This record gives sequence, C-alpha cells and structure tokens, in this order.
Amino acid sequence: MSKLRDDGPGHDSIQNRLMSIRAEIDQIDTKIIGFLNQRAELCKAVGGIKAASRESVFKPFREKEVLKRLFLENSGALPEDHLRSIYREILSSSRQLQQPQKVVYLGPEGTFSFFAGIEYLGHSADFQPCRILKDVFQSVAGQDAELGIIPIENSLQGSVGQSLDLFLEYDLFIQAEVFCEISHSLLSTEKFLASVQTVYSHFQALEQCAGWLRSHLPDAKIVPAESTASAARKAREEKACAAIGHEKLGDMLGLNVLRSQIEDLPDNWTRFVIIATTLPDGGHQDKTSILFTLPDKPGALAGVLTLLASSGINMTKLESRPFRSEKWKYVFFADLEGGLSGDRYGELKKEMSSRCDSLRILGSYPKGLYLKKI
Repeated sequence: MSKLRDDGPGHDSIQNRLMSIRAEIDQIDTKIIGFLNQRAELCKAVGGIKAASRESVFKPFREKEVLKRLFLENSGALPEDHLRSIYREILSSSRQLQQPQKVVYLGPEGTFSFFAGIEYLGHSADFQPCRILKDVFQSVAGQDAELGIIPIENSLQGSVGQSLDLFLEYDLFIQAEVFCEISHSLLSTEKFLASVQTVYSHFQALEQCAGWLRSHLPDAKIVPAESTASAARKAREEKACAAIGHEKLGDMLGLNVLRSQIEDLPDNWTRFVIIATTLPDGGHQDKTSILFTLPDKPGALAGVLTLLASSGINMTKLESRPFRSEKWKYVFFADLEGGLSGDRYGELKKEMSSRCDSLRILGSYPKGLYLKKI
C-alpha cells in the first residue's frame, strides 16, 4: 500500500505564491508581445522609407547606439549579456521586417563563419552557404546577397590571406566586425577515441589542434577539408573517422562529441567582418581599414606612417600582400583607430593619396564585440 504524499503545512502557501507570480509573468508577457508588435509595425514603416530612398537596412552604428542606450537604462536584475542576446534577435527580426536580407558565408551550414553570423546578426537573417570564399565576395558584389561574413584574421595564425586578396578583386566594403573565441571539438559517429583512424578538418583547425592530435591520435591519418562543416559531414558518412569543428555540429549532424576544447593554445580568437557594396554611414567611427600601394622609392612607406602619426592616428595593424597584377609589387592593408570620413580628414586623405600609387578606404565602422566561445 503506497503512502500518501505529505507536502507539509507550508506547501499550499508556496504553491499559491508561485501561481500568483506566474500569473503576473503571464500578464507581463502579454504586454511584451503587444510592445513587440508595435515595434514591428514601426520597423515595417522604416523599411518602406528605406526602400523608397534605396537606403541600406543594416545600420551597425544605429544598432550600436540602441544597445548602448539600453545598457545604460538597464538598472534591474537582467544581466547585460542576456539583454544583448534578446536584442540581437529583436534587431534581427526588425531587419527582416524592413526588407528580407540574404547573408552569405563560407559553408556548408555549421562552419565557424556560420556561427559568427548567427551571433552577430541573429537567427532571422536568411543565411546561405557558399562553397568557397570567392563565392561570398562574388555573391555580394553581384547583389545576389545583401551581406557577406568572412574570416579576416586569427589571433594565433595571423591574417586570412585569401580574404585580403579578394578585397583587391572586388569593390566591397567592411560594415562591421566581430571577434569570436574559437573552441574545437572532435566529432564522430564512433563512441571511443581509440576507434578513430582518420581526422578531417579545415587546415587552420588542424594546425590549431596539431599538438593534441600528435598526443592523442598519433597514428591517425590527418586530411584537410574545405571547411570544418564539410569535414563533419565526411565523418558522418565514413566509419572510423572524426572531424574537428564546432561542438554544435554534433547536435546538427547527430555526431558524438568525443573530446571538447582540443585546441593547443587558449585565447584563440578569429576576427570576422561583414561586407557589403556600400560604406557604412553615420555614427561614431571607431575603426578604419584601408589598403594602399606605394611608389617604388626609398622612404615611401615611412612617409605614409609618419603622416598618420603626425595626424594623431594610431595604426593597429599593417600587413603586405603580393600585388598579383604586377610582379614584385605589394599592397598594404592597415587598420587605424578612429574614422577617416568627413571634412576633418579631407586634407589627410588628399596628402595620403599624393604619396600613394593608390589608396582605398575599405570602411570606417564600429569596433567589434568580443563574443566568448562560439
């Protein structure tokens, strides 16, 4: 004979209190839905105005100011990172209501570029994979997509040369940037590490996990793949295989996560940029990226660096790449603190142009967020 449950004398009062709180939450949720729908109608009206003036829907400076104001006004129990996540999706929905936006990235679905795009642009964007990085640039330049997201440098391995080279080929601009902390996992249909005989992944992921692979899978065959996501799909199809990639790929593809955080060095960050056919407009410009070529004469580079320094502009990155249309000539990519737009820098740009064979501003944009562990 089963015993009757004795919940104690305070059980009814606790349940009544919970019911009262839940009823209050329900009332608040109803109000939130009402406000969200009011916001949605206003966003659709904004979209109509932008469409008539052919204005860009994605406004990184405006979105940064919205979040900054909300953070200042948030004095309650809601943590800032929770508020950021909520508004990431609200802003994502707002953009789609104004005008559906196609965002292209190096695919297939599940690459680090894909997850970086989700973290910055939210789930409402129409994400479409491209097979190679060149296809991302080509799709945006041909206006088949409004935005593209590309990796541009890694804190451990330096710049992604192919991305920099493609800026020379396509007349596109940086709208925004985001820094994502990268963590790698070993994914497989196998259940045990000892069963793995082959490991697939993108060559950068393989390099970032080379020490771990030598220690834990010294006899495994290491095979480069086009992307971490394509590697995971290979691992799903083949026996005794594994892939290195984002942990969430395991859930997406039904793979076991044999090991997590297998990168050799901690603090592994990748910088992604969002590209479009136009320069971002308005707002406080935290950062500017430029590319330039120089005449073949002594002191040409030093002259440009001195000019920037004398104007109080700090250069945070400088890298040269071969200029493919002319042998033994190089193009320089640089990141500068602050913006170069407006009349204030008109004379500086004029003077820089006179010292360079060519000068192109890739974008003046908001300084990127640092997002933990994508």
